[in-house]
Amino acid sequence: MAFRIWTDTSANLPAALCQKLGIGVLPFHFMRNGGKEECCLDTESFPYDAYYEELKAGTNATTSMINSEAYRQVFAQEAEEGNDVLYIGMSSGISGAYGASSLAAQEVEEAYPQRRIEAFDTKGASLGEGLLVLAAQKLQQAGKSLTEALKELDRLRVHMMQIFTVDDLMYLRRGGRISRMKAVIASVLNIKPILRGDEEGRIVVTGKTIGRKAAIRALADDLIENIDEKDACGVGIAQAGCKADAEKLIERIRAKFPSLPILTVPYEPVTGSHVGPGALALFYISRTERAV
Repeated sequence: MAFRIWTDTSANLPAALCQKLGIGVLPFHFMRNGGKEECCLDTESFPYDAYYEELKAGTNATTSMINSEAYRQVFAQEAEEGNDVLYIGMSSGISGAYGASSLAAQEVEEAYPQRRIEAFDTKGASLGEGLLVLAAQKLQQAGKSLTEALKELDRLRVHMMQIFTVDDLMYLRRGGRISRMKAVIASVLNIKPILRGDEEGRIVVTGKTIGRKAAIRALADDLIENIDEKDACGVGIAQAGCKADAEKLIERIRAKFPSLPILTVPYEPVTGSHVGPGALALFYISRTERAV
């Protein structure tokens, strides 16, 4: 039976790629300095560099999640067209959107009992979510059923490593991830934290380096030591206005794995507003399960 794959803009996948692969995308929204609500579905034309410069200059970006009604409309339309749905969403550990999608899926299944609507919690964001979306699409193209796709996503999810560093800890402080005192001290001492998504999809600090070069080296070393080369998910890199640093990270990875597929994207503006300008993230499948 046919099933459609849907995700959200937190997956950080290029819009043209989603369109090519037939993946539906629902948008998260953001506002700058309390202005009009915006979203970023046209990823190719969004002025990322200018956006992150705005944040550096003091622009305050607030965000809002996708509500149950938006999910319900999409799921119901697919059900009307005779499709089952696999929605692959942002971590429940950092957003209430997964709960909203699950509620909508249940409501649509009750209204269309012949259809199956599944909401999958990636326990991730950015390409930690997006790489799982691409994995699901490959399974779909290979003729796997919805049940088979979910089983494989369950396996991959616990091995999806999400490791990143940030340039300014004050953005994490605003989100309650670190105390103000620690953020101030770290900024003065040029301490760059190493953060991960844990097994519940929450962001946790797991290490620190002195200076940006050391942080980039720590990200690359993590992958070099732990990547499962046999897995087909590839590698994802997301950067928030720091293209040069992303290139340095790629160089370090390529020196060890010259043919490894790497998808590099700018951080989409919603997730990017929480990690802040200068955030650099690495996503890959590890030989060991995700835990901190």
